[in-house]
Order: sequence, then C-alpha cells, then structure tokens
Amino acid sequence: MRLTEFHERIHDEFGHIRGDSMLVDHVLTSLDGMTAAEAVEAGWDPREVWRALCVEFDVPPSRR
Repeated sequence: MRLTEFHERIHDEFGHIRGDSMLVDHVLTSLDGMTAAEAVEAGWDPREVWRALCVEFDVPPSRR
C-alpha cells in the first residue's frame, strides 16, 4: 500500500480532522507502542499500520 492510499483510507474512514489526529496522537500497542505516524516513519508497512488501526477502532472487515 502506498502512503497516498494509506492516508486516503484513514480520511475516508475517520474524516480528515479525526484521522489526522489519530495518526499522531493514538498509541498502537500492537505496533510497539508507537503512533501510526511514528510506525510509518520507522519503516512499518503502511498496510500493517492500517490493519492495526482497523483492529483498534473496530473497522468492519469489508472496509479494511
């Protein structure tokens, strides 16, 4: 998944303001306690970060 698609999915699912906030504020325990933005910056695959966000926020499987 490209970063562009990653950000599009976040904004489509959560909205621009909430999505942008989640990227930098919400700590994902499944990603070694990093935020989504930190995980992507550290080299995590954006698809894995997206999946972690989906699990944390109960996004239905059809939209993952």
